[in-house]
This record gives sequence, structure tokens and C-alpha cells, in this order.
Amino acid sequence: MTTFGTPLSAHATKVMLLGSGELGKEVLIALQRLGVETIAVDRYANAPGQQVAHHARTLTMSDPAQLKALIEQEKPDLVVPEIEAIATVMLEELEAAGTVRVVPTARAARLTMDREGIRRLAAETLSLPTSPYVFCDSLAELQAAIDAKIGYPCVVKPVMSSSGKGQSKIDAPGDVQAAWDYAMAGGRVSHGRVIVEGFIDFDYEITLLTVRALGAGGEVETHFCEPIGHQQVGGDYVQSWQPHPMPPAALEKSREIARAVTANLGLGRDGQPAGLGLFGVELFVKGDAVWFSEVSPRPHDTGLVTLCTQWQNEFELHARAILGLPVNTALKSPGASAVIYGGVDAAGIVFDGVADALQVPGSDIRLFGKPESFVKRRMGVALAFAENVELARSRAQLAASKVKPRAA
Repeated sequence: MTTFGTPLSAHATKVMLLGSGELGKEVLIALQRLGVETIAVDRYANAPGQQVAHHARTLTMSDPAQLKALIEQEKPDLVVPEIEAIATVMLEELEAAGTVRVVPTARAARLTMDREGIRRLAAETLSLPTSPYVFCDSLAELQAAIDAKIGYPCVVKPVMSSSGKGQSKIDAPGDVQAAWDYAMAGGRVSHGRVIVEGFIDFDYEITLLTVRALGAGGEVETHFCEPIGHQQVGGDYVQSWQPHPMPPAALEKSREIARAVTANLGLGRDGQPAGLGLFGVELFVKGDAVWFSEVSPRPHDTGLVTLCTQWQNEFELHARAILGLPVNTALKSPGASAVIYGGVDAAGIVFDGVADALQVPGSDIRLFGKPESFVKRRMGVALAFAENVELARSRAQLAASKVKPRAA
């Protein structure tokens, strides 16, 4: 785009986000700073992004008829999927008909909405290194796959879930039933299908934020942020930090893998380059060896750390890239993030200790504004910058520990 309108006018540039949680909220804010009119869509009312958008819409995004009706009614210039549970086949139909442009593409949204599409693309189409894997539709198939190919230990995940929901590690035969039940309960939608992966003995896992943006000559260029390290508990991230130190050879391999998978996801309907935006590419690293894990065609939860580490955070990078604007992935300072969990099951909780948290040097806090809390629901994040990652991590953890959610 070269011309931008004025929000709430006949010439507005309109962007619709499908999914309006804490990550979508930050994208919406970044878009609004560029004068974009925003429409926040979610499955429940008063989602974080709906609280800041120009327009809020609540519907079942996996329902093709509801999604089609909304897009035809609102007529956005761009539709930006921010979650997996979306009627992506309908998005492909609307994109093919020229009704709307989907970010990065409707095909990318479909392939990444579940683990099967993206894993088969990476391993079978692009021949990228991944862990051994089998897709299973029943407990019996899961047990047979472990016995015949995968072995112990292994990891089981629903084909469609987010933030580690339904994911577990299996160490012995006695764990298989519980892992299957947990996967069935934790999937984003009722699917009855899982992926079981061989366990890779990696040194660490990184997120490599990869940005496809237009260059000065109008060509698509690929940019990389500094690698983000993160700690997971039960498949859900609890800390992240940037930059994560890596051997030069491993970093180069990581970029090669990220470039390959995002270039493929960026292909338009006619095979021509398209697919602008930021991608969160997850990779396992051991020494100089690198394995592809997953990719999200949108800002990544571990990338919340960029709110305090980069001149342009991941949300600003995404907003600028999808609008065809220049991007800058340069690091400003080492930093870290630490999750603030709800700690209680309650609606309309309050937070004590915010002032105490902000007394920590170099710290900042984001409270997401989710209307309902759960014990293990991510309700906020503490951020901190410092002269090195170790100090930043300790500051972020300290700040997070001082915020005390409670029922009102």
C-alpha cells in the first residue's frame, strides 16, 4: 500500500484481525499508530484486542458462513488470522474470488492451522530436518506408532492447539493413555488426531522471528531478528530472552530453514512471491545441528520480549510488513520476558503489586485485560532490559513475581 486513509472515513484503510488476544491487541495498536481502521474479531466478547480496536465483532470464526458474512459486510482491505481455529477453506475461496487479501496468504493460514499441514510441508515437501513423527487417529494407533517407529521418550500433541495445550511427554508405556486423554481435552477444536514425535536431545530451542517485507524496489526481502531463547513448562512458554547466543554455523542453518519455509508459505495463488508479514519459526538446536519444529505466520508469544529489546517490536514489524512498509529488525538492548499467570479461576480479577514490580530497574509490565482468569491462563507479562541477558532474565522474573492477581 502506498496511500493510507483516515480511520472511520470513506477512504479508511481497514484491517480485520481474526483472533484478538494479547498478541492481536499489540498488532492492533501498531496498526492504529499508522492510521489504520481496525476490526477485532474473537469468539468471546471483550477480548483484549476488542478493547482497543475501532470495531469489535464476536462470532465463531471456524463457522464458514459466519466468517463469509462478516468479511462481505465489513469489506476490509486485509484479513489477518491471529489464531488457528478459523475456517481457512472459506478464506481461500474469498481470496481466490478477489474479495479480500489474506495475510500472509490464505494457503499459509490453512497449512499452519494444524501441525499436520506444516509438518508435511517442512519434512516431505521441503526436506527440512525434523524429528521423526507419525499422525494418529486413535489410542491404538498412537501405541502402535510408538512401538514400531518412535520409541520412548516421545512427545504427543493435538494437531490443532496453541500455547502448549494438550501437549505432553511420554516416558513409558504407562503414560500413553493419559497423554492421549490430555491431547483430546487440549485441542483447539474437536479433532481426534494427534502427532507423536520422537524426542530430540537438543541443547536449546529458539524462536527465529522472520519478516517478509517489500524492499525499496518493490521486491520481497527476508529479514531476521536476533534469535529468541525460551523456557517452556508443559509446552507453554514461561520465559523468553533475546538475543540467545548461537554458534555462527547453527545461526546460518536456522536462517536457511526459516527462509525456506517462509518463502514457501509466502507463495501466492499463481506461484508468485506474496505473503508479507512476520513469522515465528521454532527450531531445535544441538551444537551446529538444527531441526525445524513449528511456524506461526504471525507474531509469536515468545516474541513479547521484543517490546523491550528491538527498535521495532514484532507487532510493529508485522503491521509494517503487511502494509508494504519498510522494516528494521535491529536489536536495541538485551532483554527478557516472564509470564504472569492468573493464579485463580475468577472473572474480573484485580492485580496487586504492580507498583512494586515497576520498581525493578529496567522493567515494564503488560496486563492483557482478559475478562476471565484461570490458574494457568497467561494474564500478563513482565519485561526487562539490561546490559546482558542474564541480568535481564533475573529482573523480569523478579518483576513478574511481585504482581499478584486475585479475585476481586
